[in-house]
Amino acid sequence: MLEKIRVKICGLTRLEDAQEAAELGAFALGFVFYPPSPRAIAPEAAASIISALPTAPWKVGVFVNQDFETLARTASNTGLSHLQLHGHESPELCEKLQAEGFQIIKALRPRSEADWAPWLDFPFLLLLDTAIPGVWGGSGQTGDWDLAAQIARQRPILLAGGLTPENSLAAQATVQPWALDLSSGVEARPGEKDPAKLQALFQTLNTSVFASERNPSP
Repeated sequence: MLEKIRVKICGLTRLEDAQEAAELGAFALGFVFYPPSPRAIAPEAAASIISALPTAPWKVGVFVNQDFETLARTASNTGLSHLQLHGHESPELCEKLQAEGFQIIKALRPRSEADWAPWLDFPFLLLLDTAIPGVWGGSGQTGDWDLAAQIARQRPILLAGGLTPENSLAAQATVQPWALDLSSGVEARPGEKDPAKLQALFQTLNTSVFASERNPSP
């Protein structure tokens, strides 16, 4: 079966950017709740944006090494549909959150099979980002697409890391992920999306399809 390429737009801090991404066809919108990030947003601001958005796109909160209570409280107070965990969160924490009704996306930055193989049997959607020491995401640097393709052959993944309107088709063709995740590649500056880049991205991707047999919906 042929399907359009799925796109998540992350690092949103402004309502107009979130609305533009949703209108263009993003299946998921990401909000970063990690204060050191230049794309961080306060829970109250995120809640205000989310309440003004259509129901359909996933509302994804990005967190780094937060405890269960903080994750659950923030998700409930802001209207998040998914929690994207970018730190050293354990499978046990992910399972506990899932048992409470939260949908989990676990971000990995793999360098070798030892970094990702233990996660293959868990029922979480996996996101693969570029492995850079001390960086939890949003680096703007591409990762190891060959390694990502190896993982994508075994289960659905989101691919992140240095994706732009110019290289997203190549990433899709090489890795064949379930979806692409873009942040810095469609920005005017950190936290502020560039409408022209967003439009260029979706114009390119909406004219392309891919064979989806490898990666059914998770």
